[in-house]
Amino acid sequence: MDRKLNLVPFVSVDHMMKLVLSIGVERFLLELSAFVEEDFARWEVFDKTARIASHSAEGVIELMPTSDGAIYGFKYVNGHPKNMRDGRQTVTAFGVLADVANGYPVLFSEMTILTALRTAATSAVAAKHLARKDSLTMAIIGNGAQSEFQALAFKALLGIDRLRLYDIDASASEKCRRNLAGFGFDITLCQSVEAAVEGADIVTTVTADKQNATILTDNLVGAGLHINAVGGDCPGKTELHPGILHRADIFVEYPPQTRIEGEIQQLAPDHVVTELSEVIAGRAVGRRDAAQITLFDSVGFATEDFSALRYVKAKLPGTGFYAEIDLLADPDEPRDLFGMLLRAAAT
Repeated sequence: MDRKLNLVPFVSVDHMMKLVLSIGVERFLLELSAFVEEDFARWEVFDKTARIASHSAEGVIELMPTSDGAIYGFKYVNGHPKNMRDGRQTVTAFGVLADVANGYPVLFSEMTILTALRTAATSAVAAKHLARKDSLTMAIIGNGAQSEFQALAFKALLGIDRLRLYDIDASASEKCRRNLAGFGFDITLCQSVEAAVEGADIVTTVTADKQNATILTDNLVGAGLHINAVGGDCPGKTELHPGILHRADIFVEYPPQTRIEGEIQQLAPDHVVTELSEVIAGRAVGRRDAAQITLFDSVGFATEDFSALRYVKAKLPGTGFYAEIDLLADPDEPRDLFGMLLRAAAT
């Protein structure tokens, strides 16, 4: 994408949807997962910091920055569980990639859809290393905006083809089933968490309320289960009974962030956890045996957004699924910014 210095490629929501559909949702998730896994495998090269959050009674607004030394990236994202009452999304986002050598942005993109895709891709990458290899059935507790993406990512990477759905709002489960029709799933709508978990090899919890809740109780977790805990992602917001945390082997993205925002905020600060990057790099063991209970305490980390933006940038050339926006001042003489302003009056 050759461009003038003032122009930055911009991927709108419409562009993103067309890009995803042109590639195919499952293929997009499969390829995106490879970028996510690749960046976890080179974890040591990234600048890492917990996201910068501004909390309120209604939700949270966050910035999520990182860099691999050559490219810098950040995401702006909010989380407002009550937004749905006003017809708004719970989560919205946009992101930027920039060249570290000169500081110029090289991509500006919507990330509401892309965040849903990268969250699901990351969950599936974790499950690839932590779930039993014979896993076929997944329960999804919470059937909102993220649920279909999770289902398709797990199908693409792990071959999951049986879903057991539960939501306190039955219409959400029906929506999920309707949207996934034609994707090759055997789908069961359940009337309770207990019914959904029965017979599941993997349980994904992905609820939205900003509160400490017990979505999954200890008595429902049997030997060999992999838990993909997605919904707990800020202080005071959890989904799992503490008893589960004491029985499971826990895997996290970035411990300093997860101890504040994840399920493990319920545990002592020195409770032993394993970083997912260590498992992917082969420096730590993931699943040891068929009876082990594994838990991926997912809160979302900046490197995953970096991976997603990096993947999108790689797929854009030749597609036309972007616009070039006049974002950066580019005077004829770099020191004459005021002169550029004056000359604009004559045009």
